[in-house]
Amino acid sequence: MFGYRVPAPDEAMLISGGRRGLGGAPFRVVTGHGKFVLPFFRKTRFLTLAMCESEVTETCVTRQGIALHVRAVIAFKVGNDHESIINAGQRFLSDQDQMSVLTGRIFAGHLRAIIGSMTVEEIVTERQKLAAEVLDTSKMEMAKIGLIVDSLQIQSIDDGDAGYIDAMSAPHRAAIQRQAQIAQAQATQTAAEAEQEAARKQAEYARQTAVVKAEYSAEVDRAQAQAAQAGPLAQAHAQQEVLAAQTELAQRQAKLRQQQLVAEIVKPAEAEAERIRLLAQADAQRMKIQAEAAASYDRVALDRMLIDQLPQIVKEAAGGLAGANVNVLNGADGLGEIAAGLVSQGLTILDSVRSNLNGGQDSDSRQPSNNGVLELRANNDRKSDDGPVDVN
Repeated sequence: MFGYRVPAPDEAMLISGGRRGLGGAPFRVVTGHGKFVLPFFRKTRFLTLAMCESEVTETCVTRQGIALHVRAVIAFKVGNDHESIINAGQRFLSDQDQMSVLTGRIFAGHLRAIIGSMTVEEIVTERQKLAAEVLDTSKMEMAKIGLIVDSLQIQSIDDGDAGYIDAMSAPHRAAIQRQAQIAQAQATQTAAEAEQEAARKQAEYARQTAVVKAEYSAEVDRAQAQAAQAGPLAQAHAQQEVLAAQTELAQRQAKLRQQQLVAEIVKPAEAEAERIRLLAQADAQRMKIQAEAAASYDRVALDRMLIDQLPQIVKEAAGGLAGANVNVLNGADGLGEIAAGLVSQGLTILDSVRSNLNGGQDSDSRQPSNNGVLELRANNDRKSDDGPVDVN
């Protein structure tokens, strides 16, 4: 729309003409929104609020009297408040590039003043402290012209040909070089140890590989040997099993043949021997019974014969006394005693003959004999020859 103006986001619109601005300012400040401006009656200018940069290169003398070439960069801008915009607009609206020049000069002066109160060692080792002190001393002065500083960076410090900084840094460089050498030596030693360890591991790996290969080769050879022997071993095992089977069969056949021989020969022979033994026992028993019967018959016949011959025996004994010279002392009693003695002697002779006959049954003589009677007669004859018999 004609007469309606809008400032950019990083600009402040300054409207002059008509009534004065707020606070007695020669213009009105508009930021962040548009404004209707009457043409020909009002004049509009724009003040940048963007970040600006100023570079400072200054030769400063330290408290030790050593000249240092310092290079710094300042980042600044116009403040966002109306007072800062008014102050900056009144000073730099017609030539806004002067803000960088003026800012550089202001910081160069503060930089020379602060470095003059410090030593080279402090400046070199405490750059942040130097920048903070420069900012603190320049803050109020920058605010007066409507500017604020965002940052101050000390980019470089150089003493030219004086060599002070180099001399100051020599021990550190030496220490650093020494540390670097030590680190290098340690790194070299570590590398050598790592190489040795790697070589040892490689050798160990090679040894293990060789051992594994040898074991594998031995296992393969063993397997091949076993495979080569498997056929003969199987054949020998089969032959052994065949021999064992044949041996077992032969043993079974021999056992069977033995059983057959026992059944065919031994058992019949034992049965025949048992039959013969039983027959012999039966025959012996029969003969014993017959012998006992015969002996019993002979004894009965002998007893009967002896009893029959007993009178004859007594008679013979008496006949032996007929020619004997016998003196009878007791009369009739003496004669009775003689007769009784004769009878008793006959009985004794009978018993003796019977005993002799029983003891001689083992001989083949089965018939009784008259030897007893004859022996009695002989005895009587001998007695008659000897003389008279005294009978008490």
